[in-house]
Amino acid sequence: MKYALSLLSLFLVPSGLAHAQGVSAPWDTSKDIASLMEQAERLNPLLEQLTPQQWEAQGAPATYTTQWRLARSEVGYLMGAAQALRRQPEKLTLALEALFRLQAVEAQVNSLVDGVRRYQNPAVAELLVSVLGANATNRDQLRQYVSDLAQTKEQEFQIVDREAQRCRGSLVQPPARPAAPKPAPAK
Repeated sequence: MKYALSLLSLFLVPSGLAHAQGVSAPWDTSKDIASLMEQAERLNPLLEQLTPQQWEAQGAPATYTTQWRLARSEVGYLMGAAQALRRQPEKLTLALEALFRLQAVEAQVNSLVDGVRRYQNPAVAELLVSVLGANATNRDQLRQYVSDLAQTKEQEFQIVDREAQRCRGSLVQPPARPAAPKPAPAK
């Protein structure tokens, strides 16, 4: 029975620990992810306006076309990663994937901004920078969430490991011998 209670505590403690240590509640995380997705979605119409193939006629390197294609793909990958994280906010791997995808979007769009400024329209370049800047708060919240979630997962692992060690220790110890029966008092 005590092993059953120990196992039950393994499943109950970690879920409560997540909220006690500062990881956002799933409904808060879902709102943050929705906000991140809305901001990222604002990039699509701007990226669609870009014409890097025409820039090449003006002397632009062909790498801008590749970067433009990658930026559009990365926005799609980010949306997929964010949707997966929204469904399972407790999964560290999904949180990391969303963060890395967001960073990839930022890198690709930032690399395009100079080309947009020079070969297409400086106002569109500033708009791209503005949209990326508007998502900075969401990026910082996601980064903090990943950090908090990783810390919570480490603490959960430590609890599970301690409990496993305790259980192993109790299984390895030889069973206690029953005490010899006491002689009956003399009458």
